Amino acid sequence: MFEKISSKLQACTPEVCQPIIELAVEIAREGREGRRIGTLFTIGDAEGVLAHSRPLILDPIAHHPADLRNIQSANLRGTVKELAQLDGAFVFDENGTLVAGCRYLDAKASDIELPMGLGSRHLAAASITKVAQAIAIVVSESAIVRIFERGVIVGDIIPELWLLSREHVIAKRRSRRNGKSR
Repeated sequence: MFEKISSKLQACTPEVCQPIIELAVEIAREGREGRRIGTLFTIGDAEGVLAHSRPLILDPIAHHPADLRNIQSANLRGTVKELAQLDGAFVFDENGTLVAGCRYLDAKASDIELPMGLGSRHLAAASITKVAQAIAIVVSESAIVRIFERGVIVGDIIPELWLLSREHVIAKRRSRRNGKSR
């Protein structure tokens, strides 16, 4: 499933997108402290995203070393899960380094068309990807993860189905290694 979505993405590499998408799926599946939460990530063109956004609160990411803010850092995942409870978007650069958090995305939305029922977080994601060369990943409070690029949805992930398909692929690889076919 990830390969199908990532093959459509032009604004980031799979090495950067995959761990951020996986983090979004974890947040959608687990929530925080027993309740579902929504959040938004942008990846790529951090300067463009920052130019079309503003802080909602003092940035909790500011002034921390870059190596600790990279998606490959084990400690960042837990930090982002905690901060996702706050309002606003997370901005990652093209290398997977978290540049800012708790941002209000302020891009023009008048020419964006979304399916009925999607809210302001989805509209913000579509809008920012229309004005910046970035992708946006929305974790909906309904536990669906949607990926936007160039103002449109390019992928939907239902966490439970994604995990099942991932486990199916892992099981197939194991059976091939053991000489069995499915």
